[in-house]
Amino acid sequence: MKTQKQPRISLVKECLELGGTILYPTDTVWGIGCDATNFKAVSKVFELKKRAETKSLIVLVSSIHMLKKYVSVPKRVLQILKETTQPTTIIYQNPKGFAKNAIATDGTIAVRIVQDAFCRKLIKRFQKPIISTSANLSGADTPKSFQEISLPILEGVDYIVNLQSNNAHTKPSTILKVDGNDILVLRA
Repeated sequence: MKTQKQPRISLVKECLELGGTILYPTDTVWGIGCDATNFKAVSKVFELKKRAETKSLIVLVSSIHMLKKYVSVPKRVLQILKETTQPTTIIYQNPKGFAKNAIATDGTIAVRIVQDAFCRKLIKRFQKPIISTSANLSGADTPKSFQEISLPILEGVDYIVNLQSNNAHTKPSTILKVDGNDILVLRA
C-alpha cells in the first residue's frame, strides 16, 4: 500500500495501468477502484470486498463523450445528464469494452459521470473508466469518512489517494435504469 502527502495523478494512473486497486474519494463516498476494462483488476476488487462476483459494480467516466464510447445513450438520458446537479448513476444495456466481470449478470452496467474534480482529472488522464464501489467489506456499513474505513480495506488496496479531508459524504448517488424507452428510478 502506497500513500503520498499530495495525490499525484501520475502515480495513481500508474497503479491503475499496472492492474492495481486504489482507495479514493469520489463525489459520493470513499471508493475502491481499478481499471474497469481489466478482468484481473476487477476480480481483485471483488476479492478485497469479499463480494460475490454476481453483484454488480458502478463504473465512473469523466464525460458524456467517454460514456458514449462504452454504452448507447438515449436522448432522454442525455437530457437528464445535462440537467442533473447531483451524482446520478444510470444502468445501461449492452455495454462494450468493459471487463466481463464488471458487467452485471443481466448484461447491464451502472455508470456515473463523476462530478468530483480529482476523479474527473484522474479518469481523463487514465483515458478509461474506473470501478467505483464503496470502501467496505460486503455487508458492512458504508464508511461516511476516511476514518471509518476498515483496516482490511486500507491494507488490501495497492494505493491510497491522500485526500483525507474531514468531509463526510453520506449520500450515495441516485440510480436510474434505462429499460427500453422507459427510465426507471431505482434509488432517489
